[in-house]
Amino acid sequence: MITGVIDYGAGNQRSIRNALDALGVEHSTVASAADLEGIGALIFPGVGAFGDSMSNLDSRGLVSPIREWIAADRPFLGICIGFQLLFEGSEESPGAAGIGAFEGQVVRFPENHSEKVPHMGWNRLSLTKPDSPIWAGLGDEPHMYFVHSYFPAPADSELVASTTDYGVEFTSSIQHGNLTATQFHPEKSQAAGLRLIGNFIRQFV
Repeated sequence: MITGVIDYGAGNQRSIRNALDALGVEHSTVASAADLEGIGALIFPGVGAFGDSMSNLDSRGLVSPIREWIAADRPFLGICIGFQLLFEGSEESPGAAGIGAFEGQVVRFPENHSEKVPHMGWNRLSLTKPDSPIWAGLGDEPHMYFVHSYFPAPADSELVASTTDYGVEFTSSIQHGNLTATQFHPEKSQAAGLRLIGNFIRQFV
């Protein structure tokens, strides 16, 4: 199975490609709808502002294909901005519509927040779907690496696969069918993150 890595002109492509290489996973770049031909699983890694990232996706004709891919319940892993864009909109970019695969908004840590923003560094996950295969071998409280000021607030609590406490408790990952999406960066989370990516891929091969 070939895993496609979405390239929207920004974001962290090298780290996820290095992780896939370390796992021996065949991968290719998806920079247009035509590049989806022959792809079995799709990874959307990235960093960047919500509105700009959506504009970049739109300019490459990728918004509708990604929306259709998710609606068809095909294997999908979203990371950081690739997680946030799955929702309807964001406080970061008022007026900019997201992919809208799920109801909910992306919100910023509160102004009176007790912790430094952005949230940067290692933090613990509280698993709400501990039996999910993506957590296999990661223990009861995996630690992953975060860099963000915003996070999605899903309207449907059944989506939530983990939460994390950083002054406030926020959704740090979701799962729905064959989709997994994370606010943390598994590609920057050393052995634990590599294990998670491998767990995701192994579900479909």
